[in-house]
Amino acid sequence: MRDAQRILAEAATIAVVGASRDPRKPAHTVPARMQRYGWRIIPVNPTADELFGEPVYRSLADIPHPVDLVDVFRPAADAVEVVREAVRIGAPAVWLQLGIVSVEARRIAEEAGIDYVEDRCLVIERAAAGLTGPDRAPR
Repeated sequence: MRDAQRILAEAATIAVVGASRDPRKPAHTVPARMQRYGWRIIPVNPTADELFGEPVYRSLADIPHPVDLVDVFRPAADAVEVVREAVRIGAPAVWLQLGIVSVEARRIAEEAGIDYVEDRCLVIERAAAGLTGPDRAPR
């Protein structure tokens, strides 16, 4: 299993489940910041059509291309199904944002052999690793 910073460094395309239209919410500000640093953000939200200049998909299964990482901004109770869906689409890694923890979601990811991170923030980990973009070490 890769550690959080390695997962982030090696991910170019991040599907964000629960991406928000509300610019005051972390589910908006975190993906927007990651996009500014060069990650491709694919928003997943059943009630929006476009976010971050990208089309919004209703579910992970609707995304027509592979993703490197599934980032989850949903309650822990919803994380289990999101991880199941991530496994079904062949995502190599799942990341539950800060404050989201799920024993069952972790078990599903581990049994499927995919990388799993919980209760951590993409933006904080990006800064801690000194990443300036996907697969780019500090300059």
